[in-house]
Amino acid sequence: MSLSPIRPSNFREQIFFRKLRARVDGNAKLEYALTQIKGIGRRFSQIVVKISGINPSQRIGALSEKEINTIEEIVMSPQKYGVPSYLLNRQKDLVHGDDRHIFGNQLEITVKRDIDRMKRIGSYKGIRHRFGLKVRGQRTKSTGRHGLVIGFQRKTFLKQQKKKKQ
Repeated sequence: MSLSPIRPSNFREQIFFRKLRARVDGNAKLEYALTQIKGIGRRFSQIVVKISGINPSQRIGALSEKEINTIEEIVMSPQKYGVPSYLLNRQKDLVHGDDRHIFGNQLEITVKRDIDRMKRIGSYKGIRHRFGLKVRGQRTKSTGRHGLVIGFQRKTFLKQQKKKKQ
């Protein structure tokens, strides 16, 4: 591997955040690399980088282990570092009752639970989810037609024709 000013000797192609259980491409710049973690968007990653005090144009593969641990701690408990509650993705959580920021597979599980809860209580959104229709007020007359109709099956048609002949 050639030594260039862009890539220092401790450069890593992939970064693994242990606590976040996420793998990130090492060639991406810091702000964009954090958005590869499910549950972290551009605005939240900008806030994390600003709080950590690391150069945002730096590649994440060139960061030291200490800087990566700092980023990990800020993402794990953002309110402790002064991130306002309106930037968190889970405000007034029904289960815990407080503002939280969730990410990774925990986010997928939480969204699935929310959808199941809406279906169970029979809310408008739950009913739309149950029938596989659009939930957020989009038009349905002319769009979103794929995937709803199973279609014509030839084998069953041929079997039905044989039964009719007999």
